[in-house]
Amino acid sequence: MLPAARSARILQAAFETSAADPGGWPAAPDPRQGDEGDGAGEGAPPEGVAEGLPEQIPELAFVGRSNVGKSSLLNALAERKGLARTSSEPGRTRLVNFFRLEVEEHGGDRPPRRRALRFVDLPGFGFARVSKAERATWRPAIQRYLEDRAPLRAVVLLFDARRVPLRREDEAEVDEELDLLAWIAGRGITVVPTITKADKLAKHERKIVADRLRLLAGQPVVLASAVTNDGIDRLWARLLGALDAPPAGLTAPTHPA
Repeated sequence: MLPAARSARILQAAFETSAADPGGWPAAPDPRQGDEGDGAGEGAPPEGVAEGLPEQIPELAFVGRSNVGKSSLLNALAERKGLARTSSEPGRTRLVNFFRLEVEEHGGDRPPRRRALRFVDLPGFGFARVSKAERATWRPAIQRYLEDRAPLRAVVLLFDARRVPLRREDEAEVDEELDLLAWIAGRGITVVPTITKADKLAKHERKIVADRLRLLAGQPVVLASAVTNDGIDRLWARLLGALDAPPAGLTAPTHPA
């Protein structure tokens, strides 16, 4: 079941850093290994920042094909139009981009609370106008992040509403996404299948498309639009629920085919 009536009020949202290699990513002390810091911070830190320890900020990653509307969705969630750069040229994202947020969570069974978190924008994949060699780079870039990133709590896997196959013979069009979903879920990481660009569908088509992807993905999906903000609250509810999940175990990975 979806978390009940959870919502987020955005307090801060800002770009943090971009890098292809883990050495350029924000420090990520692993709470499972008992990392200790040099001293306590001042005041009451947001949840996600352990007092007296280095920052252990949970991360929510976003991945999908180039031109799936990932940047627009990130901006809608963060309520910041220019947070993630959008482009008419698909495949612009080549690096792993980190965004730092502070939100105030409402609803559920707790009083309002501040939470620190990161959005992580992973490289897009699958766009036909780039070279085969360049298309192949999405796997190592995504794998480097997903394989052992301790703060990762959930992956939002994006599907363009206009590409969800309604006929069995067209299911190969989302093979890459479904393979990636199975690989991520197999590592014990929460996956949130999300359909973007819902505004491109007629109202009577939306349930049909959502039901079809739910069958293919084998779990509930979120139907969202960065243009109309439909589904944004529902997606936030799923993400806030995922923040409460424990870190996935670090097991020997089986690479996606």
